Amino acid sequence: MLYKTFHNGHTIPTLGTGTNTYGKVDKDFFGDINFDTKELLSAINLGYRLIDTAIYYRNEAVIGKAIKESMIKREDLFITTKIPEKPEFSATNELVISYIEASLKNIDADYIDLYLMHFPLESNEENLRVWKVLESYVSTGKIKSIGVSNFNIDQLQYLINNASIKPVLNQFQSYPGRHQQDLIDFCKANDIIPEAYHSLAKVSEENKKTLTDIGKKYQKLWNQVILNYQIHEGLVVIPKSHNPENQKNNIDVFDFQLTDEDKDTIKNM
Repeated sequence: MLYKTFHNGHTIPTLGTGTNTYGKVDKDFFGDINFDTKELLSAINLGYRLIDTAIYYRNEAVIGKAIKESMIKREDLFITTKIPEKPEFSATNELVISYIEASLKNIDADYIDLYLMHFPLESNEENLRVWKVLESYVSTGKIKSIGVSNFNIDQLQYLINNASIKPVLNQFQSYPGRHQQDLIDFCKANDIIPEAYHSLAKVSEENKKTLTDIGKKYQKLWNQVILNYQIHEGLVVIPKSHNPENQKNNIDVFDFQLTDEDKDTIKNM
């Protein structure tokens, strides 16, 4: 596993697993929580150490259960969770504090490695208000690093200009056909690590065919080509699968190097 270093000195694995349908009936995002940990334990056993969850997913306690069952040392895992932007979660500082405390309790951990604002609020000023609550938890050690998700350049710039702690990471949709290259470049220029979600889920059939052809040269699958490309472009990636074979393929992406020509083909999709 490769790691990237935040501007605060903490490190994050470059590849992890999403969990938004883990521990739920019928693997349905909106399904009831059933506390089934087999998918996450499979991922951990394959070497995944970055685990991405969120309050919206309703399964923080499932992640906490799997961590205990895995018998992996807490310090060897990297846990990300996120607070929603909706008023019922973020309208007041007291609400933000209550949900951060609930995350710590549900995950059953002394600290969370990375806490994100899941989506921006209605204004930059409101984003900063919630951000300052997150900053206060960094000083206590209960949160090691703080970042954002789905923020655009203007929203990031406002935090850079006005916050005491600069975001370490911005998580957003990025995949062939929608790289969001300007946002990637802005993050990298400002020492904010870009993290891609939906790396695989929204790729068009036409692009999959081209990626499959590229992969044949390296004896790799189309999804492995995407993840390798994103990692070598400086992104952290969090693919998700319930299938152990797919989980294995998604983490087996560190042993080949795309040519410049192939990288250009992908970048221009």
